[in-house]
Formats: sequence, structure tokens, C-alpha cells
Amino acid sequence: MKQLGLIQLLMAASILLAACAKQTPEPVTYTIEMSEYAFSPNTIEATVGQQVTLELENKGTLEHEMMFGRDVMMMNNRPAGYQSDMFQMANVEPQVMMQESMSGMGESGQGADHTGFMVILPKTGDKATLTFTVTEDMQGEWEIGCFSQEGVHYDAGMNGKFVVKP
Repeated sequence: MKQLGLIQLLMAASILLAACAKQTPEPVTYTIEMSEYAFSPNTIEATVGQQVTLELENKGTLEHEMMFGRDVMMMNNRPAGYQSDMFQMANVEPQVMMQESMSGMGESGQGADHTGFMVILPKTGDKATLTFTVTEDMQGEWEIGCFSQEGVHYDAGMNGKFVVKP
């Protein structure tokens, strides 16, 4: 009888522990349209451990870019990127796939007038896919922004939020 009670107790504990174990969140995909002067949607939410895919498309007539960070950096009195780059702070290298017709254009890396991780879509219809897994170092609220034309796009309202929950 004692063994049966012990077995039942161990089974109950196992079920409780399994229920409390943190499950890996399902992957999420957002399609983001970039236009003059907005991201749509302009708020992206993710959870630590979640794989995020962002399908970007330039729906505007101007070049657009997407950067992730905190604390806007100013250069010549104009917004010029972020002082804290989300991917650099989290030591994450996102995968970027550009459409075939853009070979060599819109690379991630450094822009002409600012630095940090970015995806650049030079012209109408250009597309890119950005994929990464959210880490604990990304928790909190980050900003997404476009700093094209020496920050004019950012000043015109081309920014949004990337919110990471535990």
C-alpha cells in the first residue's frame, strides 16, 4: 500500500512539474509594410524563446530601412540611428534574405550616415525577410525606426515598437 501511495505521489509531482515547465513559444511571422512615413503594423510583440520572422516590403516610393534599438543618436542635430542596437546588445545575428532582384543592394550593416544593424529596401516593391530567435537580453520595449534621408523619415513618424515579453 505504501508503494502505491508513493507511486501516486511521484506521478502527481511529475504532472505538476510538466505543467509548470516553460514551453517554447510558437514561431510568429509579421508582414510589415514600409511607406512614407510609417511601418504597418507599427507595433510588434514577441516572447523570449520565440522565433520571429519579419516579412518586409517597401510600399513607398522612397528608400526605407528598419533598425531596432534604444536611445536615438543625434548627428548634426538630426536623428541618426540608435545608441543601443538591439541585436548587438543581445549578441544575435539575424538571418536576412533579400529578393533575388536586389542582389548586393539593401544589405544589413552600415548606412551612409549611420551605423547599426539595418535592413535597407531601396525602391518600391523591394522585399526582405528577417528571422531571429528572441533572447532574454531582448526583454523590454525597443524602438524600430527608419533614419533614411538624414533622419527625415524618423522625424516624420517612421518609427514603432518592438515589445519583448518574458
